[in-house]
Amino acid sequence: MADCMQEWPEPVVRVQAVAESGLAAIPGCYVKPPRDRPAAQHLATAGVGGDEDVLQEPLDTSIPVIDLGELVAAAAAADEGRMGLITEAVAAACREWGFFQVVNHGVAPELMRAAREAWRGFFRLPITAKQQYANLPRTYEGYGSRVGVRKGGPLDWGDYYFLHLAPEAAKSPDKYWPTNPAICREVSEEYGREVIRLCELLMKVMSASLGLEESRFQEAFGGSECGVCLRANYYPRCPQPDLTLGLSAHSDPGVLTVLLADEHVRGLQVRRADGEWVTVQPARHDAFIVNVGDQIQILSNSVYKSVEHRVIVNAREERISLALFYNPRGDVPIAPAPEVVTQERPSLYPPMTFDEYRAYIRKNGPRGKAQLDGVEQGQAAGTPPENK
Repeated sequence: MADCMQEWPEPVVRVQAVAESGLAAIPGCYVKPPRDRPAAQHLATAGVGGDEDVLQEPLDTSIPVIDLGELVAAAAAADEGRMGLITEAVAAACREWGFFQVVNHGVAPELMRAAREAWRGFFRLPITAKQQYANLPRTYEGYGSRVGVRKGGPLDWGDYYFLHLAPEAAKSPDKYWPTNPAICREVSEEYGREVIRLCELLMKVMSASLGLEESRFQEAFGGSECGVCLRANYYPRCPQPDLTLGLSAHSDPGVLTVLLADEHVRGLQVRRADGEWVTVQPARHDAFIVNVGDQIQILSNSVYKSVEHRVIVNAREERISLALFYNPRGDVPIAPAPEVVTQERPSLYPPMTFDEYRAYIRKNGPRGKAQLDGVEQGQAAGTPPENK
């Protein structure tokens, strides 16, 4: 990585510390430009205190919910007609939303609850106990509070913990794993193995839904060497949720993201095709929210699209979520599959490795879909956006 990636450009302040300091107004570095604020048109004065600002964002329950029960069952018991319906539902969700929810996905609800609670326990430790795991931008592994290394850049209202789970050679070493709660590593690794199986199943379904061989997506992204990361997100209470975001608008750079949302507090927002931001309502506590990453948009030649999303925060409640990122092997060039490139629909993207692509985000932080737009616009030169 470049020299600028070795250290954070300025001292890192934990958002939890800011939130717990008793301030009535958030520092200016967290204030978003008016066009990016979450409640420009949806702020109401209400709530327990009678005069506190409460976000009344439009709620959307129409994001597709797909039952995977028959797909995860034994093949002998599966009904081919039903499989076709599931494939069609996934295809429609990838074309129209870039997001969908899955239920009956094969991951035990008890394991999902345990993973959520283990990380909730970590974030509720004193900040001094967490600080020994402070991360650096070289790898992001550990306890963090910012993304991107632009000095003086705007910050998001959230802390996080980032780990590599796979492949084996890339797994985060012992020093990056918290030892309190003691169960955190064991639960997270088991949770990761189960969600990876779900990702591999979804890869087959998505590949088939484009008329390709079931194994086509998996092979294109690196086979068994695909990378897997876990990011546990913590969004503290915020006195001015109308001025900031827990995570700025972005599309995910990888293949797939599988999100386990907070079971009590909503926060994820998706930008619909009409430009409206809507808050996602989880179908139930054991549902996963799945979204298409930029690499699927590239491989499908923009038939399937990654979609901007962001996180709003709450004046009364903290929020936690677990995001598992399924990524290509870092050194594999990704480009539109020849099967989806035609004379009428020529290739939109030049080949680029995920390592090259990810460097842009690590330098600049989340910036809408700027990274993917930059790749498409620079296709003739075939250069990563950070080198343009």
